[in-house]
Amino acid sequence: MKKIILVLTLTSALFSCEKETTTPNNSGNNTTDTTKTSSSDVTISGFDCSGVNIIGTLKKGEVASNVTATLTYTGGNGKTYLTKSHTSTGVTGLSATLLAGTLANGEGTLVYTISGTPTSAGTANFAIALGGKTCSIDVKVDDVAQIIVKPGPNITDVEGNSYKTVTIGTQTWMAENLKVSKYSDGTTIPTETDNTQWSNLTTGAWAYYNNDIANNTKFGKLYNWYALSKTINGNKNVCPTGWHVPTGNEWTVLTDYLGGFDVAGGKMKEVDVTNWIIPNTGATNSSFFTGLPGGRRHPFDGLYVDLNLVGYWWSSSEYNLVYGVAFKLRNNEEGALVYNAGKQNGLSVRCLRD
Repeated sequence: MKKIILVLTLTSALFSCEKETTTPNNSGNNTTDTTKTSSSDVTISGFDCSGVNIIGTLKKGEVASNVTATLTYTGGNGKTYLTKSHTSTGVTGLSATLLAGTLANGEGTLVYTISGTPTSAGTANFAIALGGKTCSIDVKVDDVAQIIVKPGPNITDVEGNSYKTVTIGTQTWMAENLKVSKYSDGTTIPTETDNTQWSNLTTGAWAYYNNDIANNTKFGKLYNWYALSKTINGNKNVCPTGWHVPTGNEWTVLTDYLGGFDVAGGKMKEVDVTNWIIPNTGATNSSFFTGLPGGRRHPFDGLYVDLNLVGYWWSSSEYNLVYGVAFKLRNNEEGALVYNAGKQNGLSVRCLRD
């Protein structure tokens, strides 16, 4: 009789170690928790909820593809957890799934894959729970009607370089960086390889990144602001006939159409982690602008910096005698920025149709 009691006790203990529960959390999400509930439960001390990194874009009525949310935790105890899935509130129709894995001892990251089809535009919320801690993840869902993009015919400059074009809303842009070394009237734009001479220039000039012609094919040339200023260059046009260097306001028209500075950068960046160094945050290139990180030539010492990290482009606008207005995209930001840059900077140029 004693043997039978022992077997029943062991069986009961085994079942209690694999207990699975489904309970609504405070945000109303249904979370299936398949974490083991034995003395070896996974535990963490906290989530970095403010630093969630969203890769990819969600659109109303379109199946989610390659969309992930990565967040950092602290105080992991090195235990194994089972697959967990969380359904969305706000915008419904989505799930955030964490595949089975093992916590780090201390700090680590968790990657949730977002799947499903969002039912509307707005914000999808996922209430994440693991190791006794919770975190709210918000993911924006775009309205498909927000972005109207139409690839256009190629155009050529005065030297015969060919460029892809794209219409984004009411504007038509070159979808590649400028490569020309002559103005549209055939006048040569000087080049300067010496760093000291470059930093002292007050007239138009261009350079290859690192003075290496191989960078021209992919990233185009880097120009100082004087090369594109018609006041300085004698009313010459660095862009092909019928096109011009956009003003600061025209850059803002573009970013406004793409949803504002906070999100426009991701829609403008090429989806690539060869040209863009990881993480290339938020990159979807849904605008087909295909922004590339061509770096810049520094205004004070002529050195080259930020290749594969930052894309910089001039506007034709002038802030003051020292600074012109420029635009940039970064590898670790979904946003975009218009800012004031010293005129001796060597930056990329994109042209806009008149």
